[in-house]
Amino acid sequence: MAKPYLSIVVPVYNEAGNLENLYSRLINVLDNYGKSYEIILVNDGSRDATETILNDLHNRRPNHIRIVHFNGNFGQHMAITAGFERARGEVIITLDADLQNPPEEIPNLVRAIEAGHDYVGSIRKNRQDTWFRRHASRLNNSIRARITGIVMTDQGCMLRAYKRHVVDAVIASKESSIYIPALAYSYASSPTEIEVDHSLREAGESKYNLYKLLRLNFDLMTGFSLVPLQIFTVFGIVVSLLSTLFVVYLFIRRIFIGPEAEGIFTLFAIVYFLFGVTLMGLGIVGEYIGRIYKDVRQRPFFIVRDTLDKHGN
Repeated sequence: MAKPYLSIVVPVYNEAGNLENLYSRLINVLDNYGKSYEIILVNDGSRDATETILNDLHNRRPNHIRIVHFNGNFGQHMAITAGFERARGEVIITLDADLQNPPEEIPNLVRAIEAGHDYVGSIRKNRQDTWFRRHASRLNNSIRARITGIVMTDQGCMLRAYKRHVVDAVIASKESSIYIPALAYSYASSPTEIEVDHSLREAGESKYNLYKLLRLNFDLMTGFSLVPLQIFTVFGIVVSLLSTLFVVYLFIRRIFIGPEAEGIFTLFAIVYFLFGVTLMGLGIVGEYIGRIYKDVRQRPFFIVRDTLDKHGN
């Protein structure tokens, strides 16, 4: 069969309550849009009824819906990578299964691609999240942009569109700790962003807790920049110079005033501060070493247990 123009890649993890609505809205949008398409749904080791529902969706539209089942939970970005490897379209769009990013926005993303861009990010307007999460996201976006040079106004929105050559470059990178929007942005020659609607989650719960969000940001910082190491190096040099001056001051004070016990708590405070800085530095170095360790092991990033694919690839 001829290759489709659009490939919609949807990572799915414990989204049984959203899949029927996702299916009906996606099919309605794409059928009415008039461009050839395929939908690749990647089951990231779901523990609810997701697998059964996905299999049923494939049976309803085998020419359009392709299913990939992982044998465990490997993470959202590994699921997207598996979808990228199987996508046949010229324009590839990623979409979360929770329907917080409406499928009805897909034509707007495609129009931006057809206007000459090879990467289209999205910005959630009227974002339906807590005050803390919205403001923490803004702060994180600002820090990330300064450290990595990657400008994404809303890094948490996975509704994005990519040209074929950008997706091919992402697949070829073979990185173990991967954040796809940032990596794709670094490969794009004409990136842009558009505003999209944002809705409340209709069923289920968010899969990103505080730890996973922190983990994601560590991957972003260490995967795209050496700035954390460089900042710590400069800070170490400054602390060393200040420590040298402090030692000289104590030596001179001992000569002219003599030995004394005053200031011992200040010294303890300085020692504890330097000890904390040392541990922080070890943690930063450990992040980079950990990335190297994961890559040199050359273990598979995910394992596909089963596929439902009429096209056989």
